Amino acid sequence: MFEKVESIKKQIEEAVANTKEELEDYRLKFISRKGVISELFADFKNVESKRKKEFGIALNTLKTQAENRFKKLIDQVNSTDSKRDSGIDLSLPPIPGQTGSLHPISIVKNRMIQIFERQGFNVTEGPEIEDDWHNFTALNFPENHPAREMQDTYFIRKDPDLLLRTHTSTVQIQLMQNENPPFRSIMPGRVYRNEAISARAHCFFHQVEGLYVDKNVGFKDLKQTLYHFAREFFGKDTQIRFRPSFFPFTEPSAEIDISCFICHGPGCKICKYTGWVEIGGSGMVDPDVLKNCNIDPDVYSGFAFGMGIERITMLKYQIDDIRLFSENDVRFLSQFE
Repeated sequence: MFEKVESIKKQIEEAVANTKEELEDYRLKFISRKGVISELFADFKNVESKRKKEFGIALNTLKTQAENRFKKLIDQVNSTDSKRDSGIDLSLPPIPGQTGSLHPISIVKNRMIQIFERQGFNVTEGPEIEDDWHNFTALNFPENHPAREMQDTYFIRKDPDLLLRTHTSTVQIQLMQNENPPFRSIMPGRVYRNEAISARAHCFFHQVEGLYVDKNVGFKDLKQTLYHFAREFFGKDTQIRFRPSFFPFTEPSAEIDISCFICHGPGCKICKYTGWVEIGGSGMVDPDVLKNCNIDPDVYSGFAFGMGIERITMLKYQIDDIRLFSENDVRFLSQFE
């Protein structure tokens, strides 16, 4: 009987279990009521009386050994299953993480801000919901101007009018109202207009406007500022021209054109075979606008300009559909860095 105990003890020490099936086999053989240890307890009555105590101690020790070994095998099997279920081969090289990319609008906006900051402009932001005075009246928009009507503007409330701003010129008015000149600032931001969405137009887009007000500011300062921007952004060989135009808040006013950076003159579909591409509007701040903000036009003068960020981005990357910027198509957005 004692030899049988030693044999079972050796089997327990050598037992292994890598699967749940092998673990169950161990349990049935050594732990269950029909196992070999239970059979030894049943044969206890056949042991000589003088050796019963010794044999009982040996059996209890054997039983404890079997149970402790069973617990270790359970942990071993669970650990093996966990590694198998993870589906990870730790011997394989790691897969490099994929990072996102900046939106093309953000890339262009950041670059524009960087160029103007180098010229001494700071960044000013304002609310996207404005009243009629900041959006129209203070900027010399007549009462019968079409932009005041529902077909161009998203009105939130009437009497008094509250609306989604149609340009970031509202931030210029806020700046001139709340601070004292001189000002040299750009105003990037989103604007809204009630337009039909198409490949060339959208109901919301982004602008960067600039304002410089100080003593003895002239049109030559405007030209040099924009000339430097065009060369920095589109290339050192870029030429710039100003075409007479009209804006209610500037006088004189001018459209801004740059030489086509694709064909460099002969003409292509980007410049519509003219050799020139329009990028925005500009002009000297109208004296009445300065007066509306309690700035003396006899002492101070200034210039302002504005460019659509989508327009600049479409030109830079030769994108022919403005709707791509807001559709969140990863195949499109992942092309930009």
